[in-house]
Amino acid sequence: MSTFPWLLALLVVPLLGAALVMFLPKNSPKLAKQVGLLVSLIVLALTIGMALAFVVAKAADFQFAYSVSWIPAFGVNFSLGVDGIALVLIAMAATLVPVVMLAGWDDVDGSQGSVRGYVALILVLEAAIVGVFAATDLFLFYVFFEAMLVPVYFLIGRYGGPRRNYAAVKFLLYSLFGGLLMLGSLIGLYVVSARITGTGTFDFTSLANLNIDADTQKWLFLGFFIAFAIKAPLVPFHTWLPDAAAESTPGTAVLLVGVLDKVGTFGMLRYCLELFPDASRWATPVVIALAVIGIIYGALVAIGQTDIKRLIAYTSVSHFGFIALGIFVMTTRGQIGSALYMVNHGFSTAALFLIGGFLISRRGSRLIEDFGGVQKVAPVLAGTFLVAGLSSLALPGLSSFVSEFLVLVGTFERYRWVGVVATLGIVLAALYVLLMYQRTMTGPTPDAVRERVTDLRGREVLAIAPILIIIVALGFYPKPVLDVINPAIDRVMHAVNATNPPPDVAPVAEGTQP
Repeated sequence: MSTFPWLLALLVVPLLGAALVMFLPKNSPKLAKQVGLLVSLIVLALTIGMALAFVVAKAADFQFAYSVSWIPAFGVNFSLGVDGIALVLIAMAATLVPVVMLAGWDDVDGSQGSVRGYVALILVLEAAIVGVFAATDLFLFYVFFEAMLVPVYFLIGRYGGPRRNYAAVKFLLYSLFGGLLMLGSLIGLYVVSARITGTGTFDFTSLANLNIDADTQKWLFLGFFIAFAIKAPLVPFHTWLPDAAAESTPGTAVLLVGVLDKVGTFGMLRYCLELFPDASRWATPVVIALAVIGIIYGALVAIGQTDIKRLIAYTSVSHFGFIALGIFVMTTRGQIGSALYMVNHGFSTAALFLIGGFLISRRGSRLIEDFGGVQKVAPVLAGTFLVAGLSSLALPGLSSFVSEFLVLVGTFERYRWVGVVATLGIVLAALYVLLMYQRTMTGPTPDAVRERVTDLRGREVLAIAPILIIIVALGFYPKPVLDVINPAIDRVMHAVNATNPPPDVAPVAEGTQP
Protein backbone atom coordinates (compact mmCIF):
# COMPACT_ATOMS: atom_id res chain seq x y z
CA MET A 1 0.00 0.00 0.00
CA SER A 2 1.22 3.51 -0.83
CA THR A 3 2.85 5.39 2.03
CA PHE A 4 2.14 8.82 0.55
CA PRO A 5 -0.16 10.78 2.95
CA TRP A 6 -2.98 11.11 0.44
CA LEU A 7 -5.67 12.15 2.91
CA LEU A 8 -3.51 14.70 4.66
CA ALA A 9 -2.65 16.19 1.26
CA LEU A 10 -6.34 16.35 0.35
CA LEU A 11 -6.94 18.34 3.52
CA VAL A 12 -3.96 20.66 3.30
CA VAL A 13 -4.01 21.57 -0.41
CA PRO A 14 -7.46 23.25 -0.47
CA LEU A 15 -6.73 25.06 2.80
CA LEU A 16 -3.45 26.41 1.42
CA GLY A 17 -5.27 27.30 -1.77
CA ALA A 18 -7.89 29.23 0.19
CA ALA A 19 -5.17 31.17 2.02
CA LEU A 20 -3.41 31.91 -1.27
CA VAL A 21 -6.62 33.20 -2.84
CA MET A 22 -7.20 35.59 0.06
CA PHE A 23 -3.73 37.10 -0.41
CA LEU A 24 -4.36 37.89 -4.08
CA PRO A 25 -5.02 41.52 -5.10
CA LYS A 26 -8.59 42.68 -4.45
CA ASN A 27 -8.95 44.06 -7.97
CA SER A 28 -8.15 40.71 -9.62
CA PRO A 29 -11.34 38.58 -9.32
CA LYS A 30 -10.49 36.64 -12.47
CA LEU A 31 -7.14 35.63 -10.99
CA ALA A 32 -8.88 34.42 -7.82
CA LYS A 33 -11.18 32.22 -9.91
CA GLN A 34 -8.28 30.85 -11.93
CA VAL A 35 -6.27 29.98 -8.82
CA GLY A 36 -9.34 28.40 -7.18
CA LEU A 37 -9.99 26.28 -10.27
CA LEU A 38 -6.34 25.22 -10.43
CA VAL A 39 -6.31 24.21 -6.74
CA SER A 40 -9.54 22.20 -7.15
CA LEU A 41 -8.03 20.40 -10.15
CA ILE A 42 -4.95 19.55 -8.08
CA VAL A 43 -7.23 18.09 -5.41
CA LEU A 44 -9.01 16.07 -8.11
CA ALA A 45 -5.65 14.78 -9.40
CA LEU A 46 -4.64 13.76 -5.88
CA THR A 47 -7.98 11.98 -5.45
CA ILE A 48 -7.47 10.07 -8.68
CA GLY A 49 -4.00 9.08 -7.51
CA MET A 50 -5.42 7.88 -4.18
CA ALA A 51 -8.15 5.92 -5.96
CA LEU A 52 -5.58 4.19 -8.17
CA ALA A 53 -3.53 3.27 -5.08
CA PHE A 54 -6.60 1.94 -3.25
CA VAL A 55 -6.59 -1.85 -2.84
CA VAL A 56 -10.04 -3.01 -3.90
CA ALA A 57 -9.58 -6.44 -2.31
CA LYS A 58 -9.27 -4.66 1.07
CA ALA A 59 -12.06 -2.14 0.50
CA ALA A 60 -13.68 -3.06 3.83
CA ASP A 61 -10.57 -1.85 5.69
CA PHE A 62 -9.53 1.72 6.37
CA GLN A 63 -6.67 2.46 4.00
CA PHE A 64 -4.19 5.35 3.78
CA ALA A 65 -4.35 5.59 7.56
CA TYR A 66 -2.79 8.65 9.11
CA SER A 67 -2.86 9.25 12.86
CA VAL A 68 -1.14 11.58 15.31
CA SER A 69 -2.01 12.29 18.91
CA TRP A 70 -4.08 15.44 19.20
CA ILE A 71 -5.58 15.75 22.71
CA PRO A 72 -3.98 12.86 24.62
CA ALA A 73 -5.73 13.71 27.90
CA PHE A 74 -9.02 12.62 26.31
CA GLY A 75 -7.72 10.01 23.93
CA VAL A 76 -8.36 12.20 20.88
CA ASN A 77 -6.27 11.54 17.78
CA PHE A 78 -6.09 13.24 14.42
CA SER A 79 -6.90 9.98 12.62
CA LEU A 80 -7.81 9.62 8.96
CA GLY A 81 -8.60 6.63 6.78
CA VAL A 82 -11.00 5.60 4.02
CA ASP A 83 -12.94 2.48 3.23
CA GLY A 84 -14.75 1.91 -0.07
CA ILE A 85 -17.77 4.04 0.82
CA ALA A 86 -15.73 7.04 1.98
CA LEU A 87 -13.48 6.78 -1.08
CA VAL A 88 -16.28 7.09 -3.63
CA LEU A 89 -17.88 9.99 -1.73
CA ILE A 90 -14.59 11.89 -1.58
CA ALA A 91 -14.11 11.20 -5.29
CA MET A 92 -17.58 12.59 -6.01
CA ALA A 93 -16.85 15.75 -4.03
CA ALA A 94 -13.44 16.24 -5.65
CA THR A 95 -15.07 15.92 -9.09
CA LEU A 96 -17.87 18.38 -8.39
CA VAL A 97 -15.80 21.21 -6.90
CA PRO A 98 -13.90 22.11 -10.12
CA VAL A 99 -17.16 21.68 -12.04
CA VAL A 100 -18.80 24.19 -9.68
CA MET A 101 -15.85 26.56 -10.05
CA LEU A 102 -16.06 26.47 -13.84
CA ALA A 103 -19.85 26.47 -14.17
CA GLY A 104 -20.26 29.27 -11.64
CA TRP A 105 -17.57 31.51 -13.14
CA ASP A 106 -19.99 34.45 -13.29
CA ASP A 107 -22.19 33.59 -10.29
CA VAL A 108 -20.50 36.22 -8.12
CA ASP A 109 -19.51 39.60 -9.54
CA GLY A 110 -18.37 41.32 -6.36
CA SER A 111 -21.57 43.32 -5.79
CA GLN A 112 -22.62 41.13 -2.84
CA GLY A 113 -19.20 40.22 -1.53
CA SER A 114 -15.61 39.55 -2.43
CA VAL A 115 -14.98 37.12 -5.27
CA ARG A 116 -11.83 36.07 -3.41
CA GLY A 117 -13.94 35.25 -0.38
CA TYR A 118 -16.38 33.17 -2.42
CA VAL A 119 -13.62 31.08 -3.98
CA ALA A 120 -11.80 30.68 -0.65
CA LEU A 121 -14.98 29.54 1.12
CA ILE A 122 -15.54 26.83 -1.48
CA LEU A 123 -11.99 25.54 -1.00
CA VAL A 124 -12.35 25.56 2.80
CA LEU A 125 -15.62 23.67 2.42
CA GLU A 126 -13.90 21.10 0.21
CA ALA A 127 -11.29 20.48 2.91
CA ALA A 128 -14.01 20.04 5.54
CA ILE A 129 -15.88 17.60 3.28
CA VAL A 130 -12.77 15.46 2.84
CA GLY A 131 -12.22 15.55 6.61
CA VAL A 132 -15.73 14.49 7.53
CA PHE A 133 -15.65 11.47 5.19
CA ALA A 134 -12.08 10.48 6.11
CA ALA A 135 -12.13 10.94 9.92
CA THR A 136 -11.77 7.70 11.88
CA ASP A 137 -11.78 9.44 15.26
CA LEU A 138 -15.30 10.44 16.31
CA PHE A 139 -14.19 13.67 17.97
CA LEU A 140 -12.38 14.67 14.78
CA PHE A 141 -15.48 13.71 12.76
CA TYR A 142 -17.56 16.00 14.97
CA VAL A 143 -15.11 18.87 14.47
CA PHE A 144 -15.34 18.58 10.69
CA PHE A 145 -19.11 18.01 10.91
CA GLU A 146 -19.52 21.37 12.65
CA ALA A 147 -16.76 23.14 10.69
CA MET A 148 -18.70 22.63 7.46
CA LEU A 149 -21.41 24.96 8.76
CA VAL A 150 -19.18 28.04 8.68
CA PRO A 151 -18.36 28.24 4.95
CA VAL A 152 -21.89 27.17 3.96
CA TYR A 153 -23.44 29.82 6.21
CA PHE A 154 -21.41 32.56 4.52
CA LEU A 155 -21.85 31.12 1.03
CA ILE A 156 -25.62 31.35 1.49
CA GLY A 157 -25.87 34.44 3.68
CA ARG A 158 -23.43 36.62 1.75
CA TYR A 159 -23.73 35.45 -1.85
CA GLY A 160 -27.30 34.12 -2.05
CA GLY A 161 -30.65 35.48 -3.21
CA PRO A 162 -33.03 38.07 -1.77
CA ARG A 163 -33.97 35.96 1.29
CA ARG A 164 -30.42 34.73 1.86
CA ASN A 165 -30.16 35.90 5.47
CA TYR A 166 -33.31 34.01 6.47
CA ALA A 167 -32.19 30.86 4.64
CA ALA A 168 -28.67 31.00 6.09
CA VAL A 169 -29.84 31.48 9.68
CA LYS A 170 -32.44 28.71 9.32
CA PHE A 171 -29.79 26.35 7.98
CA LEU A 172 -27.43 27.26 10.80
CA LEU A 173 -30.00 26.84 13.59
CA TYR A 174 -31.17 23.45 12.37
CA SER A 175 -27.60 22.24 11.96
CA LEU A 176 -26.45 23.57 15.33
CA PHE A 177 -29.37 21.87 17.06
CA GLY A 178 -28.44 18.55 15.45
CA GLY A 179 -24.79 19.07 16.29
CA LEU A 180 -25.65 19.74 19.93
CA LEU A 181 -27.53 16.45 20.16
CA MET A 182 -24.61 14.63 18.56
CA LEU A 183 -22.19 16.24 21.01
CA GLY A 184 -24.26 14.95 23.93
CA SER A 185 -24.21 11.43 22.52
CA LEU A 186 -20.51 11.72 21.72
CA ILE A 187 -19.73 12.59 25.34
CA GLY A 188 -21.96 9.75 26.49
CA LEU A 189 -20.17 7.34 24.19
CA TYR A 190 -16.80 8.41 25.61
CA VAL A 191 -18.07 7.87 29.17
CA VAL A 192 -19.43 4.44 28.26
CA SER A 193 -16.14 3.43 26.63
CA ALA A 194 -14.24 4.51 29.76
CA ARG A 195 -16.61 2.48 31.93
CA ILE A 196 -16.23 -0.66 29.80
CA THR A 197 -12.53 -0.54 28.96
CA GLY A 198 -11.14 1.66 31.73
CA THR A 199 -9.85 4.18 29.17
CA GLY A 200 -12.10 6.54 27.24
CA THR A 201 -11.63 6.62 23.47
CA PHE A 202 -13.04 8.22 20.36
CA ASP A 203 -11.46 5.72 17.98
CA PHE A 204 -14.15 4.41 15.65
CA THR A 205 -12.83 0.84 15.38
CA SER A 206 -12.50 0.50 19.16
CA LEU A 207 -15.98 1.93 19.75
CA ALA A 208 -17.54 -0.34 17.13
CA ASN A 209 -16.25 -3.37 19.04
CA LEU A 210 -17.70 -2.29 22.40
CA ASN A 211 -20.50 -4.35 23.89
CA ILE A 212 -22.88 -1.54 24.89
CA ASP A 213 -26.19 -2.54 26.50
CA ALA A 214 -29.30 -2.06 24.37
CA ASP A 215 -30.94 0.67 26.48
CA THR A 216 -27.82 2.83 26.47
CA GLN A 217 -27.47 2.29 22.74
CA LYS A 218 -30.95 3.71 22.17
CA TRP A 219 -30.19 7.02 23.88
CA LEU A 220 -26.84 7.41 22.17
CA PHE A 221 -28.31 6.40 18.82
CA LEU A 222 -30.97 9.11 18.99
CA GLY A 223 -28.43 11.91 19.32
CA PHE A 224 -26.47 10.74 16.29
CA PHE A 225 -29.50 9.82 14.20
CA ILE A 226 -31.37 13.12 14.65
CA ALA A 227 -28.21 15.05 13.76
CA PHE A 228 -27.81 12.95 10.61
CA ALA A 229 -31.53 13.14 9.77
CA ILE A 230 -31.32 16.95 9.88
CA LYS A 231 -28.21 16.98 7.73
CA ALA A 232 -29.59 14.50 5.15
CA PRO A 233 -32.38 15.83 5.43
CA LEU A 234 -35.06 13.28 6.27
CA VAL A 235 -38.72 14.21 6.77
CA PRO A 236 -39.74 15.89 9.13
CA PHE A 237 -36.31 17.53 9.58
CA HIS A 238 -36.16 18.77 5.98
CA THR A 239 -37.74 22.23 6.02
CA TRP A 240 -34.43 24.13 5.94
CA LEU A 241 -33.37 22.57 2.62
CA PRO A 242 -35.78 24.20 0.11
CA ASP A 243 -35.06 27.66 1.49
CA ALA A 244 -31.28 27.13 1.56
CA ALA A 245 -31.14 25.63 -1.93
CA ALA A 246 -33.44 28.26 -3.45
CA GLU A 247 -31.47 31.21 -2.05
CA SER A 248 -28.00 29.78 -2.79
CA THR A 249 -26.03 30.32 -5.95
CA PRO A 250 -26.29 27.24 -8.21
CA GLY A 251 -22.74 26.21 -7.26
CA THR A 252 -23.46 26.46 -3.55
CA ALA A 253 -26.69 24.48 -4.04
CA VAL A 254 -24.69 21.72 -5.76
CA LEU A 255 -22.23 21.47 -2.87
CA LEU A 256 -25.02 21.70 -0.29
CA VAL A 257 -27.48 19.18 -1.74
CA GLY A 258 -25.19 17.10 -3.91
CA VAL A 259 -22.33 16.65 -1.46
CA LEU A 260 -22.87 18.07 2.02
CA ASP A 261 -26.20 16.38 2.66
CA LYS A 262 -24.59 13.00 1.97
CA VAL A 263 -22.83 13.40 5.31
CA GLY A 264 -26.19 12.63 6.91
CA THR A 265 -26.84 9.36 5.10
CA PHE A 266 -23.16 8.44 5.29
CA GLY A 267 -23.35 8.94 9.06
CA MET A 268 -26.41 6.70 9.31
CA LEU A 269 -24.65 3.93 7.43
CA ARG A 270 -21.24 4.29 9.07
CA TYR A 271 -21.93 5.40 12.63
CA CYS A 272 -25.55 4.61 13.54
CA LEU A 273 -25.47 1.03 12.28
CA GLU A 274 -21.95 0.05 13.30
CA LEU A 275 -21.80 1.76 16.68
CA PHE A 276 -25.38 1.05 17.76
CA PRO A 277 -26.54 -2.14 16.00
CA ASP A 278 -29.23 -3.07 18.56
CA ALA A 279 -30.64 0.45 18.61
CA SER A 280 -30.60 0.57 14.82
CA ARG A 281 -32.75 -2.55 14.62
CA TRP A 282 -35.03 -1.09 17.32
CA ALA A 283 -35.49 2.14 15.33
CA THR A 284 -35.89 0.45 11.94
CA PRO A 285 -39.73 0.54 11.72
CA VAL A 286 -39.85 4.27 12.49
CA VAL A 287 -37.01 5.16 10.13
CA ILE A 288 -38.55 3.13 7.30
CA ALA A 289 -41.87 4.88 7.86
CA LEU A 290 -40.18 8.30 7.76
CA ALA A 291 -38.26 7.31 4.63
CA VAL A 292 -41.39 6.21 2.76
CA ILE A 293 -43.24 9.35 3.84
CA GLY A 294 -40.30 11.39 2.59
CA ILE A 295 -40.31 9.62 -0.79
CA ILE A 296 -43.99 10.32 -1.43
CA TYR A 297 -44.19 13.71 0.28
CA GLY A 298 -41.09 15.12 -1.44
CA ALA A 299 -42.35 14.01 -4.85
CA LEU A 300 -45.88 15.37 -4.34
CA VAL A 301 -44.66 18.75 -3.11
CA ALA A 302 -42.16 18.93 -5.99
CA ILE A 303 -45.00 18.53 -8.50
CA GLY A 304 -46.72 21.61 -7.10
CA GLN A 305 -43.69 23.92 -7.06
CA THR A 306 -43.56 27.05 -9.21
CA ASP A 307 -39.87 27.81 -8.47
CA ILE A 308 -37.30 25.76 -10.40
CA LYS A 309 -34.73 25.60 -7.60
CA ARG A 310 -37.29 24.73 -4.92
CA LEU A 311 -38.64 21.99 -7.17
CA ILE A 312 -35.17 20.46 -7.51
CA ALA A 313 -34.68 20.75 -3.73
CA TYR A 314 -37.91 18.86 -3.01
CA THR A 315 -36.94 16.11 -5.46
CA SER A 316 -33.88 15.62 -3.27
CA VAL A 317 -36.07 15.20 -0.20
CA SER A 318 -37.70 12.29 -2.05
CA HIS A 319 -34.35 10.85 -3.11
CA PHE A 320 -32.97 10.99 0.44
CA GLY A 321 -36.00 8.97 1.48
CA PHE A 322 -34.87 6.23 -0.92
CA ILE A 323 -31.32 6.35 0.48
CA ALA A 324 -32.48 6.10 4.10
CA LEU A 325 -34.87 3.29 3.17
CA GLY A 326 -32.09 1.25 1.59
CA ILE A 327 -29.89 1.69 4.65
CA PHE A 328 -32.46 0.56 7.19
CA VAL A 329 -34.06 -2.37 5.39
CA MET A 330 -30.92 -4.21 6.51
CA THR A 331 -30.29 -6.12 3.29
CA THR A 332 -27.08 -6.19 1.30
CA ARG A 333 -28.72 -5.03 -1.91
CA GLY A 334 -30.55 -2.23 -0.14
CA GLN A 335 -27.41 -0.86 1.48
CA ILE A 336 -25.29 -1.23 -1.65
CA GLY A 337 -28.01 0.63 -3.52
CA SER A 338 -28.03 3.40 -0.92
CA ALA A 339 -24.26 3.86 -1.02
CA LEU A 340 -24.33 3.98 -4.82
CA TYR A 341 -27.38 6.28 -4.68
CA MET A 342 -25.37 8.83 -2.68
CA VAL A 343 -22.90 9.09 -5.54
CA ASN A 344 -25.45 9.04 -8.36
CA HIS A 345 -27.71 11.57 -6.68
CA GLY A 346 -24.76 13.89 -6.25
CA PHE A 347 -24.07 13.96 -9.99
CA SER A 348 -27.68 14.06 -11.22
CA THR A 349 -28.64 16.84 -8.78
CA ALA A 350 -25.50 18.77 -9.68
CA ALA A 351 -26.49 18.65 -13.35
CA LEU A 352 -30.04 19.83 -12.56
CA PHE A 353 -28.94 22.73 -10.37
CA LEU A 354 -26.18 23.89 -12.71
CA ILE A 355 -28.24 23.72 -15.90
CA GLY A 356 -31.19 25.24 -14.06
CA GLY A 357 -28.82 27.97 -12.92
CA PHE A 358 -27.75 28.65 -16.52
CA LEU A 359 -31.42 28.97 -17.45
CA ILE A 360 -32.30 31.24 -14.51
CA SER A 361 -29.33 33.57 -15.03
CA ARG A 362 -30.32 34.11 -18.66
CA ARG A 363 -34.01 34.78 -18.04
CA GLY A 364 -33.56 36.56 -14.70
CA SER A 365 -36.34 34.53 -13.05
CA ARG A 366 -36.72 31.28 -11.13
CA LEU A 367 -40.46 30.95 -11.85
CA ILE A 368 -41.44 28.10 -14.17
CA GLU A 369 -44.29 30.17 -15.64
CA ASP A 370 -41.78 32.71 -17.02
CA PHE A 371 -40.32 30.11 -19.37
CA GLY A 372 -41.51 28.08 -22.32
CA GLY A 373 -40.20 27.04 -25.72
CA VAL A 374 -36.57 27.16 -24.59
CA GLN A 375 -35.65 24.19 -26.80
CA LYS A 376 -36.33 26.34 -29.88
CA VAL A 377 -33.76 28.99 -28.94
CA ALA A 378 -31.34 26.88 -26.84
CA PRO A 379 -31.49 23.24 -27.99
CA VAL A 380 -28.23 22.16 -26.30
CA LEU A 381 -29.33 23.65 -22.97
CA ALA A 382 -32.71 21.93 -23.29
CA GLY A 383 -31.12 18.62 -24.24
CA THR A 384 -28.70 18.58 -21.31
CA PHE A 385 -31.53 19.56 -18.96
CA LEU A 386 -33.58 16.63 -20.26
CA VAL A 387 -30.73 14.15 -19.69
CA ALA A 388 -30.25 15.46 -16.13
CA GLY A 389 -33.97 15.21 -15.47
CA LEU A 390 -34.23 11.68 -16.87
CA SER A 391 -31.34 10.66 -14.62
CA SER A 392 -33.21 12.09 -11.64
CA LEU A 393 -36.28 9.99 -12.45
CA ALA A 394 -34.04 6.89 -12.77
CA LEU A 395 -34.42 6.14 -16.46
CA PRO A 396 -32.72 2.83 -17.38
CA GLY A 397 -29.33 3.49 -18.92
CA LEU A 398 -28.63 6.43 -16.62
CA SER A 399 -26.85 6.21 -13.28
CA SER A 400 -29.71 6.65 -10.82
CA PHE A 401 -31.60 3.65 -12.22
CA VAL A 402 -29.07 1.13 -10.92
CA SER A 403 -29.04 2.51 -7.39
CA GLU A 404 -32.81 2.98 -7.16
CA PHE A 405 -33.38 -0.52 -8.52
CA LEU A 406 -31.05 -2.02 -5.90
CA VAL A 407 -32.76 -0.10 -3.09
CA LEU A 408 -36.19 -1.32 -4.18
CA VAL A 409 -35.03 -4.91 -4.67
CA GLY A 410 -33.45 -4.86 -1.22
CA THR A 411 -36.68 -3.46 0.21
CA PHE A 412 -38.87 -6.07 -1.50
CA GLU A 413 -36.67 -8.82 -0.06
CA ARG A 414 -37.71 -7.96 3.49
CA TYR A 415 -40.69 -5.55 3.37
CA ARG A 416 -42.78 -6.26 0.29
CA TRP A 417 -45.55 -3.73 0.88
CA VAL A 418 -43.08 -1.02 1.80
CA GLY A 419 -41.42 -1.66 -1.54
CA VAL A 420 -44.77 -1.36 -3.33
CA VAL A 421 -45.48 2.03 -1.74
CA ALA A 422 -41.93 3.28 -2.34
CA THR A 423 -42.22 2.36 -6.02
CA LEU A 424 -44.91 5.02 -6.34
CA GLY A 425 -42.10 7.52 -5.90
CA ILE A 426 -40.78 6.52 -9.34
CA VAL A 427 -44.15 7.31 -10.94
CA LEU A 428 -44.31 10.66 -9.20
CA ALA A 429 -40.71 11.40 -10.21
CA ALA A 430 -41.70 11.02 -13.85
CA LEU A 431 -44.47 13.55 -13.28
CA TYR A 432 -42.39 16.27 -11.63
CA VAL A 433 -39.47 15.95 -14.05
CA LEU A 434 -41.46 15.73 -17.28
CA LEU A 435 -43.92 18.44 -16.25
CA MET A 436 -41.04 20.79 -15.42
CA TYR A 437 -39.42 20.04 -18.76
CA GLN A 438 -42.68 20.50 -20.65
CA ARG A 439 -43.45 23.83 -18.98
CA THR A 440 -39.99 25.31 -19.46
CA MET A 441 -38.66 23.80 -22.68
CA THR A 442 -41.65 23.13 -24.95
CA GLY A 443 -44.61 25.12 -26.22
CA PRO A 444 -44.72 28.73 -27.43
CA THR A 445 -41.61 30.84 -26.82
CA PRO A 446 -42.36 34.10 -24.96
CA ASP A 447 -40.63 37.22 -26.23
CA ALA A 448 -38.57 37.54 -23.03
CA VAL A 449 -37.22 34.01 -23.50
CA ARG A 450 -36.50 34.58 -27.19
CA GLU A 451 -34.60 37.78 -26.43
CA ARG A 452 -32.66 36.71 -23.33
CA VAL A 453 -32.12 32.95 -23.40
CA THR A 454 -29.12 31.82 -25.42
CA ASP A 455 -27.63 28.38 -25.81
CA LEU A 456 -24.80 27.04 -23.68
CA ARG A 457 -21.41 28.65 -24.18
CA GLY A 458 -18.14 26.76 -24.45
CA ARG A 459 -17.20 27.14 -20.79
CA GLU A 460 -20.63 25.92 -19.69
CA VAL A 461 -20.48 22.91 -22.00
CA LEU A 462 -17.00 22.10 -20.67
CA ALA A 463 -18.32 22.27 -17.11
CA ILE A 464 -21.43 20.16 -17.56
CA ALA A 465 -20.05 17.56 -20.01
CA PRO A 466 -18.06 15.55 -17.39
CA ILE A 467 -21.13 15.16 -15.21
CA LEU A 468 -23.28 13.93 -18.08
CA ILE A 469 -20.55 11.52 -19.16
CA ILE A 470 -20.36 10.11 -15.61
CA ILE A 471 -24.16 9.79 -15.46
CA VAL A 472 -24.22 7.74 -18.65
CA ALA A 473 -21.09 5.73 -17.81
CA LEU A 474 -22.36 4.69 -14.36
CA GLY A 475 -25.73 3.89 -15.90
CA PHE A 476 -24.21 1.31 -18.22
CA TYR A 477 -21.21 0.16 -16.19
CA PRO A 478 -21.42 0.76 -12.40
CA LYS A 479 -19.18 -2.25 -11.62
CA PRO A 480 -16.01 -0.30 -10.70
CA VAL A 481 -17.89 1.67 -8.04
CA LEU A 482 -19.80 -1.38 -6.81
CA ASP A 483 -16.58 -3.38 -6.46
CA VAL A 484 -15.27 -0.70 -4.10
CA ILE A 485 -18.51 -0.33 -2.13
CA ASN A 486 -19.48 -3.99 -1.68
CA PRO A 487 -16.83 -5.12 0.85
CA ALA A 488 -17.54 -2.13 3.11
CA ILE A 489 -21.26 -2.94 3.01
CA ASP A 490 -20.49 -6.54 3.99
CA ARG A 491 -18.65 -5.15 7.04
CA VAL A 492 -21.69 -3.03 7.98
CA MET A 493 -24.05 -5.99 7.60
CA HIS A 494 -21.80 -8.10 9.81
CA ALA A 495 -21.57 -5.35 12.43
CA VAL A 496 -25.33 -5.00 12.66
CA ASN A 497 -25.71 -8.80 12.67
CA ALA A 498 -28.09 -8.70 9.72
CA THR A 499 -28.58 -11.47 7.18
CA ASN A 500 -30.39 -11.38 3.87
CA PRO A 501 -33.82 -13.07 3.80
CA PRO A 502 -33.89 -16.42 1.97
CA PRO A 503 -35.33 -16.33 -1.57
CA ASP A 504 -39.11 -16.63 -1.59
CA VAL A 505 -39.17 -19.51 -4.09
CA ALA A 506 -41.17 -22.71 -3.81
CA PRO A 507 -38.94 -25.82 -3.57
CA VAL A 508 -38.78 -28.07 -6.61
CA ALA A 509 -40.12 -31.55 -6.00
CA GLU A 510 -37.58 -34.35 -6.34
CA GLY A 511 -37.58 -35.98 -9.74
CA THR A 512 -39.23 -33.05 -11.53
CA GLN A 513 -37.70 -30.59 -13.94
CA PRO A 514 -37.22 -27.03 -12.57
